[in-house]
Amino acid sequence: MRSMRFAEKEIRFPLKNIILSLLLFLFIVIGFWFFAESLNQKGSGEELKTLDTAIRHAVTQCYAIEGSYPESLDYLKEHYGISYNERRFIVHYEVFGQNILPNITIIQKEALHE
Repeated sequence: MRSMRFAEKEIRFPLKNIILSLLLFLFIVIGFWFFAESLNQKGSGEELKTLDTAIRHAVTQCYAIEGSYPESLDYLKEHYGISYNERRFIVHYEVFGQNILPNITIIQKEALHE
């Protein structure tokens, strides 16, 4: 007779183990999704900040070179190389006078839909 400790044991995967494995897999996938979304939002925020800095720098440069602030955002685009993704951002450029710093507001369009 063979001893029981050497007997071949049937390998079983109970339903409990399968469910735990699926839950663990879903938890990992959801974790990666949240991480990727967080990186995307951080990148969008940096892009907005970079655009704001570029416009303000161009406005200041224009004032230093020409002696007056630019009359429009189109002037900055044409003469100072400002470009941005108009599908992602709304840039409101409000002029008060030649020697008064314009009001510049930048809004990310995706933020409008949330």
